[in-house]
Amino acid sequence: MAIYGYVRISDQSQNEDRQMLAMDAQKVPKTHIYIDKQSGKDSDRPAYKLLIKKLCVSDLLYVLSIDRLGRNYEDIQNQWRILTKEKGVDIVVIDMPLLDTRLNKDLMGTFIADLVLQILSFVAHSERDAIRKRQAEGIAAAQARGVHMGRPVKRLPENFMELAMQWECGKLTTTELKLLTDLTETTLYRRLREHQIKRKK
Repeated sequence: MAIYGYVRISDQSQNEDRQMLAMDAQKVPKTHIYIDKQSGKDSDRPAYKLLIKKLCVSDLLYVLSIDRLGRNYEDIQNQWRILTKEKGVDIVVIDMPLLDTRLNKDLMGTFIADLVLQILSFVAHSERDAIRKRQAEGIAAAQARGVHMGRPVKRLPENFMELAMQWECGKLTTTELKLLTDLTETTLYRRLREHQIKRKK
């Protein structure tokens, strides 16, 4: 029997420390911890795919929470079935001790574990839906108040109009203008078009 751990964070800006500490507490070898740094809604998880290929009957897999396994209710259920039924692997969900397939392998124990799994995976799915709804409502409310969403708008230098006119006259190259304004080429051309439109009005 080999021991494995699976860690997933939603994006590169998040930190996997909490999950890694949990794996360390369970004595999971670091070489047996598979990490994906992408959203659970993305079914193409390379580390998880490698892990599935590696797992053998009676191996033990640790995950910190049930939502690490899938992107929604159906996916979590499906991954649990693949791991426990098709691969014959034991799973321990660290945050939920009832979800430990090593315990109570009789009919009643299996029934309880399956019931808890269904409830928790449904709750995880519902929480994600609620978060998405709150985010959408928050964005809509902010936009209604005139709040700019996304990257902050870069301020133009005070002498931008003068620099733009020098560029139009050929006194400045595009590279020089980019350096003087600290703008990307795409933003620079957009600002130049805006400048030209203003002059024509």
